[in-house]
Amino acid sequence: MLPAVPDRAVDELGRTEGGPETLGLLVRDQHTRRLLLLRAVLDAAESAGPGVCPAAALARLREDWALLEEAERLEPSAHRRGRPYRDGPVSGRPDGSVPVSEGPRGSVPVSEGPRGSVPVSEGGAVPGNRPPPSPVRALLLHPLTGPWARDTLRALRSGTGPLTGRDTREPARALAHFGSLAAVAAARAGVSYAVRLTAHDGVLTLPSLGALRTGGPGSGETEVAVVHRRGRLTLRRPGEADVVVRLQSGAGAWSEAAAWTSAYTLPGLVLDSAAVPLDDLDPYRTARGGPRPDTLSGPAVLDEADRKHWLHTWSGTAAALGLGGERRLAEAVTLLRCLVPLAAPPGSVPGGAGGSCSGTRREAFGAVLSSAPATATVFAATLVHEIQHTKLAALSEMMTLHHAGPEARHFAPWRPDPRPYDNLLQGAYSHLALADFFQRSALAATLPTLRDAAWAEHARYQAQVGAVLPALVGSGDLTVRGRKFVDRMVEVYERLAEQPPPRGHAARATAYVQAARALWTRRHAPGE
Repeated sequence: MLPAVPDRAVDELGRTEGGPETLGLLVRDQHTRRLLLLRAVLDAAESAGPGVCPAAALARLREDWALLEEAERLEPSAHRRGRPYRDGPVSGRPDGSVPVSEGPRGSVPVSEGPRGSVPVSEGGAVPGNRPPPSPVRALLLHPLTGPWARDTLRALRSGTGPLTGRDTREPARALAHFGSLAAVAAARAGVSYAVRLTAHDGVLTLPSLGALRTGGPGSGETEVAVVHRRGRLTLRRPGEADVVVRLQSGAGAWSEAAAWTSAYTLPGLVLDSAAVPLDDLDPYRTARGGPRPDTLSGPAVLDEADRKHWLHTWSGTAAALGLGGERRLAEAVTLLRCLVPLAAPPGSVPGGAGGSCSGTRREAFGAVLSSAPATATVFAATLVHEIQHTKLAALSEMMTLHHAGPEARHFAPWRPDPRPYDNLLQGAYSHLALADFFQRSALAATLPTLRDAAWAEHARYQAQVGAVLPALVGSGDLTVRGRKFVDRMVEVYERLAEQPPPRGHAARATAYVQAARALWTRRHAPGE
């Protein structure tokens, strides 16, 4: 039974806020949904015919899950007294069966809070640490495991009907990635094993550890023998020297081999908070094969200079978030679990207008995708923006806010095209949080140049939200609780209006919105 959403949480989220209990509710619900999704993947693999999921792929899946179960059995002692190691490879049960429980086969209990997170108080302070999650849970609930599970389920289900031109090898290839997840979780738990994994297109990715290059793009599949003993992985390929990789605490793994690239993490936003992966390796970090939102670029692969730039910008992000209100920092600490670097948009000028892009994915709860930010302040605003999308998307899965259809007919001053009602609500919600963030930043800033820049941003976002609130409030498609949510948004907008920006900024923002509306009307008004 998924939890109900109390009115208090609806009020908090409608105000673009969210205390520890409310944010924890969103996290727990998303974790439950993730485990149910994994169960669905396993059920789909079991029920798919050999034309979709060959017997060898199904047997391998069962072995991988048995390895995951072994890691989970060792977890309690590993986290209380240090990680024990067992010698000898791990095998599945004699009949190849996998037990079924109330969650996924060999299910992992849902954590009390986000992966590796520390609960945050109303004032943004971070109280005492909680124990780290088990290696199994950390991998299964990691944001980028979600896109893999969704894509795998689609591949398994789409192949059950008549062939539609899809690659019939895709289900087996997707299931093979689960072997990498199981191998990483077992290594983190201290299980000794010997398994065979498959590299695709010249890369074998071990999530949270790193990636092994086995060839160039388009080089097909390569079998890699993987042996783990006492924190040391040995990766063996035919005709190549062994690559020895040593696990590091938390994330990443070190090797002197040039073919190995370690996963990279940024330090926690605040003291004692979890490190944040900056993941440019996971094959599921961006949409695969399907349409990409027109505002997003493709994935980036970082070099050392890129990582230094990200680290430099990241080091000032917490302070910039705090300037716009402690709750903005608190929600980032609680909800942000992974960053995915994107390439700069085509034709953009780095550091200039249009030189960045960002986004979130519903199936990757806790991940923010972003091109390299120009400054800490810019990135803080990006996080505020994207975390609102994360919150509202999670809430929308727990309760129905409206019954509006998908017709794209609404004006939004931040977009040139008509928007469906749900997209309008999402955009207004994130822009309202930015209006609040920049107003607080302006009021807290001591340098005139920073204060002026913050007022300019606040005025623009406030004017944009004001332009669309009538369409949101006036909709007859809102549910009772959806109207309650939108009413709280209106309250925030009115509160912000009590401290208006300097006249020049307000006038320019109003003129901007009016010009955007006039252009939109010429392009999209009926009869035009």
